[in-house]
Amino acid sequence: MFQSSELIQSAQRTIRLEIEAIEAVLARINGDFVKACELLLACKGRVVVVGMGKSGHVGNKIAATLASTGTPAFFVHPAEASHGDMGMITRDDVVIALSNSGSTAEIVTLLPLIKRLGITLISMTGNPDSPLAKAAEVNLDARVAQEACPLNLAPTSSTTVSLVLGDALAIALLEARGFTAEDFAFSHPGGALGRRLLLKVENVMHSGERLPLVQRGTSLRDALLEMTNKGLGMTVIVEGDGTLAGIFTDGDLRRTLDKGIDVRQASIDTVMTVHGKTARAEMLAAEALKIMEDHKINALVVVDSEDKPVGALNMHDLLRAGVM
Repeated sequence: MFQSSELIQSAQRTIRLEIEAIEAVLARINGDFVKACELLLACKGRVVVVGMGKSGHVGNKIAATLASTGTPAFFVHPAEASHGDMGMITRDDVVIALSNSGSTAEIVTLLPLIKRLGITLISMTGNPDSPLAKAAEVNLDARVAQEACPLNLAPTSSTTVSLVLGDALAIALLEARGFTAEDFAFSHPGGALGRRLLLKVENVMHSGERLPLVQRGTSLRDALLEMTNKGLGMTVIVEGDGTLAGIFTDGDLRRTLDKGIDVRQASIDTVMTVHGKTARAEMLAAEALKIMEDHKINALVVVDSEDKPVGALNMHDLLRAGVM
């Protein structure tokens, strides 16, 4: 039975060999890589990634990374392509074919069809003299000195290098296209990042009849009733012309009680926070969250271009929306 130290040494050896393989591929990022990027940028259709076995799993990940970073892409299993799925590939597409040997039978079978249709082919192989590499417009050299597998059989270092090359392509294309964080969010609308980058204040704020609002001069007692009825833990105070005068929150109420002010006699004007911090409806909800965090407050009034309140929101609204 292996000792703990032997297991650790095995893991370290594997990682070291894969690091060496990645470092070796750095020197091979050259004109071929540039040409591959240019072909992908010029693609009028979609990028179709194909690969068998472990290369297929890596290819699937490369296609997913490309698709989420601004390069429309999908994976096609080469064996399925020979039985109907070839119809998914059009003349406007670019095919990226992964094969360490460069002679995977299921992929080589597709080469005459790809050539006949005039489809642009980029290969990623460990053998630049292979049938696949020679058939491609450009070959990305993914060869490794040895696999991390002690038998030098199981795809390990070679699949790592292919994965790294795929990431390098995706990020180079992302930067070339000027792909932004907001663009990324549109590809990930269900994730936390998507919510942070797509959700706007207007999507979460309380407005219309749900907005707690009183006029300047209202008694504190009536303002508290408005707060209770609307259940937002605050109320907005407006001037006679409808512009924002101030805000009164649960925190302001605690400070009012600490000062011994008579709640039944006081006017809201004497205890409100004058004007207060505000947000705009078109602002990202994440920006509103930053304002609250920076100023250590729990609520914001949303105003229009004339400084008139159109809504309000608090931390609980942002929490429910998944922004924080």
